[in-house]
Amino acid sequence: MATHAAVLAIYIFTFLIGLPANLLSLYTFLVKVCKKPVPIDILLLNLTLSDILLLVFLPLKMSEAAHKNEWHFPEVLCAVTSCTCHSSIYISTLFLTAISVDRYLGVAFPIKYKLNRRSAYAVVASVFIWSLVGSHCSTVFVLRSMHNDSMETSLRPSNHVVCYKEFNEQQKKIIYPFRLELCLILFCIPFVITCFCYIKVLRILASLPNVQPRKKQWSMGLAVVTLLNFVICFSPFNISHISGYHNLKDPTWRDFSFALSSFNTCLDPFIFFFSSNAMRRNVAVCWAGLYRRVRLILPQCSLPCCKRLRDTDEGAGGAGLSSSSGLGGPSVGTESSSCGHAAKSCEVRALNPEQAAVYSSVTEGHVAH
Repeated sequence: MATHAAVLAIYIFTFLIGLPANLLSLYTFLVKVCKKPVPIDILLLNLTLSDILLLVFLPLKMSEAAHKNEWHFPEVLCAVTSCTCHSSIYISTLFLTAISVDRYLGVAFPIKYKLNRRSAYAVVASVFIWSLVGSHCSTVFVLRSMHNDSMETSLRPSNHVVCYKEFNEQQKKIIYPFRLELCLILFCIPFVITCFCYIKVLRILASLPNVQPRKKQWSMGLAVVTLLNFVICFSPFNISHISGYHNLKDPTWRDFSFALSSFNTCLDPFIFFFSSNAMRRNVAVCWAGLYRRVRLILPQCSLPCCKRLRDTDEGAGGAGLSSSSGLGGPSVGTESSSCGHAAKSCEVRALNPEQAAVYSSVTEGHVAH
C-alpha cells in the first residue's frame, strides 16, 4: 500500500539524516557538560539522548512498515519498542518546553536568572521528565499481559502478528483514555507553555533597540523551528489519540502520524544549532572538512557556492571557524549578551554596588550560549 511505502520512506530519511546529526550533537554537548555544565547544555544533552534512543529502535519500525505492519520480532521486543518510541516523543516535547522556559527566564529576567541559575535545577528537571514519561509509557507492558482476541483465529493468517495495532474490548477501555491523557498532559500543556515563552521572548527582543539583528535572528529561528516541531511532528500523532478515543478505533493515518513524530529527530539539530555556539562551530568545522574532500574530487568546481567557500577557506584562513561567532561571521556572541546589554539601561540603575559588580562580571547573556 502507498501508506506503508510513505511511512517507510519517512523512517529511512529520518534515520539517515537524524542519526549523524544527533551523534554530532551528542559529542558537542557531552564535551560542554564535562567542561562546564550549564542548565541549557544539560537540557540539550537530554534532548539529544532522547532522539538517539528513538533512532536506535527506528530500524524495527522500518521492518514493521516494510512488512505492512506485521511484527517479525519477539513479542517482548514489541513492548520495549513501543514504550521506548512513545517515551522518546513525549520526552522531547517536555525538554523542548524546558528549553523555552529557560530562554524566557533568561530574556525576561536576565539579572535575577543569572544570579540564581544552577545546573542542579536542570539535572532535577531532567530526572523528573524521564521518570514521568517513562512511568506513563510503561503502561504498554500492562496491555501486553492482556490476551488480544480482537481478530478471529479463522481470519488471522498464521504468520500475522501485529504490534499494538488491534485491541480487544478490555484493552480499549485502558488504551484510548490513556492516550487521551498523554495528549492533554504531555502535549497540549507543554505546547501552550512553549508558545507563551517564545512569543514573550520575541516581543521582548523586538522592543529592545540595542539588540543586534543577528541575535534576534537566532532567537527567531529557535522559536520557529521549535513550534514547527510541535505542529508538524507532534500534533498529528496526538490528534490521532483524540480520534481514537472518540471512535474507539485507531484512524487509518495513525502510522503516518507516528512516522512524522519520528521526524522530530531531524528538526531538533536545528534547535541545537540556534541554541549553541559550540554546535555552530562544530557544524562549520564538519562542513569545511566535507568541502575540502569535495574539492579534491572536483577541483575545477565553478559553482557560486564553491567560490564563496574557497574565498572563506583561503582568504580568512579558517579563522572564522575557531571564533565564538560560530560560522565565521560577525560575532554572534550569546543570547544572553543581547539581553544583558539591552537590559542594562533599564535594570542596572536599580542595583546596589554589590549587585552591579556581579552584573558586570556577566559578560555573556542568554540569547545563544
